[in-house]
Amino acid sequence: MALNQRPPFPRGRAPRRELEHRINDLIRVPEVRIVGENIEPGVYSTREALDKARDLGLDLVEISPNAVPPVCRIVDYNKFLYEKKKKEKEIKANSKKQEVKEIRFTANTDDHDIDFKAKHAEKFLQEGNKVKTTLMFRGRMIVFKERGELLLLQFAKKLEDIASVEQLPTLEGKRMMMTLAPKAKKK
Repeated sequence: MALNQRPPFPRGRAPRRELEHRINDLIRVPEVRIVGENIEPGVYSTREALDKARDLGLDLVEISPNAVPPVCRIVDYNKFLYEKKKKEKEIKANSKKQEVKEIRFTANTDDHDIDFKAKHAEKFLQEGNKVKTTLMFRGRMIVFKERGELLLLQFAKKLEDIASVEQLPTLEGKRMMMTLAPKAKKK
């Protein structure tokens, strides 16, 4: 820090942290709807709601500021934040990210190799991943574009019971690509 610059905050004070929710005296509306445990749900004046919260030794936390009247809960604010973070972390852990697995071919790939690669693709699709198939044209093989497209469509036909074609074969330079996605499981 240069000598002529001021510190970011006065000495002895920590920087002020913005609160996610309005609490206690920061709630400035005439009336609020209270929900929660050990409290009679209903619409109260803000002053009355604050008195109830103070009697219980807890905080009045505004949960839904856009509702009319705003919804508040009487709870310990730190405990409320802890439980909220815990729920978010649990939701994040339970959500599975879908990966895209790639399988490569050339225009001369044999039927046996296609069957072998189809088994790998089937495993990927059952795990819930998408499969991107790439057909590489080398040298003058680009002349046989139709053969490459037929090969990719044949591959998709082998997997039609567990996968649907998300993107039909498209040619980009010397590569032809097709994307397969797992079919939704019937319940």
